[in-house]
Amino acid sequence: MKVIAHYGSPDYFFTEYFRVNDTSRLNRKILAAITENDTGRPVFAQMIGESIPDLVRTAKELCKYNIAGIDLNMGCPAPRIYRKNVGGGLLREPEKVEQILGELRAAVNDKPLTVKMRVGFENTDNFYEILDIINRHNIDLLSLHGRTVKDMYHGQVKYDLIAEAVRRVDCPVLANGNINSAKTALEVLSQTGAAGVMVGRWAIGNPWLFNQIRQALRGEEITLVSLVEVRNYIDRLWQTPAASTIPERSRVAYLKMFLNYIALNVDTEGHFLQLMRRVQTEVEMFNLCDHF
Repeated sequence: MKVIAHYGSPDYFFTEYFRVNDTSRLNRKILAAITENDTGRPVFAQMIGESIPDLVRTAKELCKYNIAGIDLNMGCPAPRIYRKNVGGGLLREPEKVEQILGELRAAVNDKPLTVKMRVGFENTDNFYEILDIINRHNIDLLSLHGRTVKDMYHGQVKYDLIAEAVRRVDCPVLANGNINSAKTALEVLSQTGAAGVMVGRWAIGNPWLFNQIRQALRGEEITLVSLVEVRNYIDRLWQTPAASTIPERSRVAYLKMFLNYIALNVDTEGHFLQLMRRVQTEVEMFNLCDHF
């Protein structure tokens, strides 16, 4: 959050998800995004789970902190997540979604309750039923990714279904999925009628994206990012507190997670990406970055 905020914050942030089950407690590292939030932007506390008593318990705990609201993750496509019937796995059970949202809405009555989801699990058979559930429980904001859970991050984003959701639900909708440039953001907003866009992975590769979207919305020329600025961003990622606590080889692997998203912004032909995946030390990593 702090690194992204340095280059231009979104209008608000969502935390990483708090895992919720019968033995869970608030993760201190994730909680720090709330208690140490100096970005000047509101932050929503995101939860993932399926145990209703524990979701209610955790939501009430989180509401004691300075949060913008509670967000329920019903969209995570990772198999290790949905196999536990949480995240995107919930989309297979509209009845369970009905129960969870009903209880959470009753528990979270003085703050916004938001939902993050996809258009379906394996198909879109339950899509409209779940949208109606969203309406019945007066959800305050819906972040909708235009792929199914099984699609993961492959295939076309179904922006037409996001447009359907905009027309059907009573709350604002944020369009999500492949928002990789200011131009795309404007096209998606025009196509869907959404109230805004949600950007996830693409902000890692281009932390300037939020400001670029604002420029596009104002009709201004998009500010181009120099390679020097990209190099400084990579150095800032290397210096983050989370990275400095782990051994060099693991730290290089940590940075590679981010460089996977940055790579094609640096070299569209993919040479940087191939070479980056082979390096093993800090010196090799930054020599490669300086070469490009």
